[in-house]
Amino acid sequence: MRIGQGFDTHRFEEGGPLVLGGVEIDHPAHLAGHSDGDALFHAVADALLGALGAGDLGAHFPSSDPALAGIASREILEQVAERVRAAHYVIGNLDATIIAEVPRLAPHQSAMRGRLAAALGVEEARVNLKITSSDGLGALGRGEGIGALAVVLLEDAGGVPGAAKG
Repeated sequence: MRIGQGFDTHRFEEGGPLVLGGVEIDHPAHLAGHSDGDALFHAVADALLGALGAGDLGAHFPSSDPALAGIASREILEQVAERVRAAHYVIGNLDATIIAEVPRLAPHQSAMRGRLAAALGVEEARVNLKITSSDGLGALGRGEGIGALAVVLLEDAGGVPGAAKG
């Protein structure tokens, strides 16, 4: 088994829509970034890469690469999930938390969980998603952006004997 954790934040920038957990949310601001800024998908991808011992998201999808400008975070996450499968691991479970003051995300929680599971290619039972605020503390508490945390457990899929893991 391998465990990885990921963390990501993005600040708000004028102009919507907001994309979070693969869901387009009506909001006057979006999350700034080289991609679509989906902090949840980025935190999960970083956790998967960490569990593989494969560095971090920036090493694989650098913001300095113009070919990646505007890339959908779902595409990033799908590529990382494929890397997990190629290393002969399966996702045992994922636990993720979104930290946001605004907008109200509870109405989108189920859809985000479903999109996350679909991008990973796993059943929803392996994905847990929580939403919380930071009670007004710091930049996230002032509503300046959104953050996300993720922890993932990878299990050996029993692939090719002697195959490199990561």
